[in-house]
Amino acid sequence: MIDTTSPTGTVRELVDATDWTALTAEIAAYGSAPTGRLLTPAQCREIATLYDEAERFRSTVDMVRHRFGSGQYRYFTHDLPEVVRELRAAFYPHLLRIARDWSAKLGTSAPWPDELAEWIALCHAAGQSKCAQILLRYGAGDWNALHRDVFGDMLFPLQVVIGLDVPGTDYTGGEFVMTEQRPRAQSRGSATTLPQGRGLVFTTRDRPVAARRGWSKAPMRHGVSTVRSGRRHTLGLVFHDAR
Repeated sequence: MIDTTSPTGTVRELVDATDWTALTAEIAAYGSAPTGRLLTPAQCREIATLYDEAERFRSTVDMVRHRFGSGQYRYFTHDLPEVVRELRAAFYPHLLRIARDWSAKLGTSAPWPDELAEWIALCHAAGQSKCAQILLRYGAGDWNALHRDVFGDMLFPLQVVIGLDVPGTDYTGGEFVMTEQRPRAQSRGSATTLPQGRGLVFTTRDRPVAARRGWSKAPMRHGVSTVRSGRRHTLGLVFHDAR
């Protein structure tokens, strides 16, 4: 079904208008949580068409070659499209509160300053200076293996993926998949369809879960189920740079 609603307001206003109390509770419970509409259909198409402008990207990854699945994704250069830059800046302060809370529960370091630019500068000083913002393209038969993102020691624990095409119209299949490894139990899985212009906040590696003695880490993996037809584009917002 095509979502005919159109977001009104700036990117920051739309991100700020998210019910962050509900989102925080949902991502704590499941490791991922959806947002409302963030981009118009026109903005989604504009971002998706950038994939064919090779000069905008620092590298292209062929997933078959690396045994990551099937399909391609490209890493932007630091000269990001303005809307991508705005989305990243708008999400960071909200996600920062979640990241610090999780760090406190798990007793791990929380090196993230209040400002995104300062955090990225710390990444660069540690040798992680490559842009990690991703534009992904999947065709019929493509998929992404379950994985945990590893870009270096300077890690932010949350990411956002935004759907750029209309599921059921532009493509079928291609659900965002997450699995949670549970202690002494079978893994739990979830599948989420990404509506055009809407985001999904998800954990990069782990989420805290209540244990008998405080909190423990629940390892999470994410991927994409097989695209059955059409073409699927998504934008990945990462809040640290890569080595």
